[in-house]
Amino acid sequence: METTDYEHGVVPQDQRKGWLSIAAVWIAIGIDLSGAFLGIELAAGMSFWPAIWATMLGSLLLGLLAMACTYVGASTGLSTAMVSRAVFGKIGGAVLALAISISLVGWFAVQTGFFGQNAQIAFTQFTGIDVPVQIFNAVGGVLMAITAFWGYRSINKLSSLAVPLLLLLLVAGVVVAFATHGAGGIDDEVTATFTFGGAVSLVMGIFILGVVLSPDMARWAKTPKQAMAAGFVGFFFGNSIILVVAILLARVLNQTELMTMYFTLGMGAIAVVVLILAQWTTNTTNLYSAGLAFSSISAKLNRRTVTVILGVIGIVIGVVGAADVFVSFILVIGTLIAPYGGVYLASFFSGRRTARWQHGAAVPTVDWWSIAAWAAGVFVAFATTSPADGPGLGLFTFTTISSLDGLIVGFVVYLALLPIRRRVQSDAAASAPVTDEVSA
Repeated sequence: METTDYEHGVVPQDQRKGWLSIAAVWIAIGIDLSGAFLGIELAAGMSFWPAIWATMLGSLLLGLLAMACTYVGASTGLSTAMVSRAVFGKIGGAVLALAISISLVGWFAVQTGFFGQNAQIAFTQFTGIDVPVQIFNAVGGVLMAITAFWGYRSINKLSSLAVPLLLLLLVAGVVVAFATHGAGGIDDEVTATFTFGGAVSLVMGIFILGVVLSPDMARWAKTPKQAMAAGFVGFFFGNSIILVVAILLARVLNQTELMTMYFTLGMGAIAVVVLILAQWTTNTTNLYSAGLAFSSISAKLNRRTVTVILGVIGIVIGVVGAADVFVSFILVIGTLIAPYGGVYLASFFSGRRTARWQHGAAVPTVDWWSIAAWAAGVFVAFATTSPADGPGLGLFTFTTISSLDGLIVGFVVYLALLPIRRRVQSDAAASAPVTDEVSA
């Protein structure tokens, strides 16, 4: 069963899009309040220039990694969940698809919580009326779920309209802030609460799930090269712009809430527009990919029906306060999901001509070799995460970026196991009994 978003198959060539429209989707996803929140945290916990360089380095690494992941999506035409089936087998892929769905519903809930908090601030500033934040959580969640229900084409149109306006409004806020308050706060001393590596890991962490899941959007690209161009521009620029703006505004205005900053500048109406567009474009894709992933578990599942159910669950979680665990959540997500990206990249580039990468091809029930590589990546990611930066053991350091550590190790371990795997499979085939039966 296929629907208009081809969740159980390959996107037809005549339905594919140019690189700029796909890049706009990722830029729109990157400009969100979680990025603003992290930028404000970095501004309070690091000197100005180290915070900027951490943002640039983390975003650059995301952009480069996105080029590889988007190539897989555009080459196969498959969603990330369907890719996981080719890598981990039927059950292994289904389990990972379920994990991805749960993670994305969590992200949806977190983003809904951020929307509610900031919408409440804006509403109170305009009216003086104190409305419970849960009302805004629910209204925002429903708004975001509507676009996810209609699918990629709807997301693409929304992003194409929203990105130019978002960029204009963000730049306007910085210009007005410097014009009215000067640049005196830029060089203020702060107590360092983030290491440089920890900051880079956080910068990558807020969008690493998007990179690993980029085949969901990249499969709509006309060619793999266009997907790679869209991936680099979308993830590097989309991730960095909101962080840089938030760092600048937080330093200049000495504020800790994005909405409050814009009201301080006399730009309250703009703040509301930024809030609605940023969260709408970002969070609708979380729910869209969650629906894609969950519906891939069985051909009997309809993406739109699944999206409605997951949307209701996510809204309920957001209303009860999932945003309160934001930083720990993104660190755990980066630790668990990033190694999967490394494994599917290694699997694809080492065997992309094998039958398993064709839609509908036979795959094993569980591919334990791939799962072993993923588990090794997860362990290393946790082992290299300092307890001061989030959930982790702090046993040793590698790149100082734990999510990247996990991805690299997952990639390397898969390739290291490949010769052993081929030898075992060759021996098994050689020892298999030979019969004279001829298939019909």
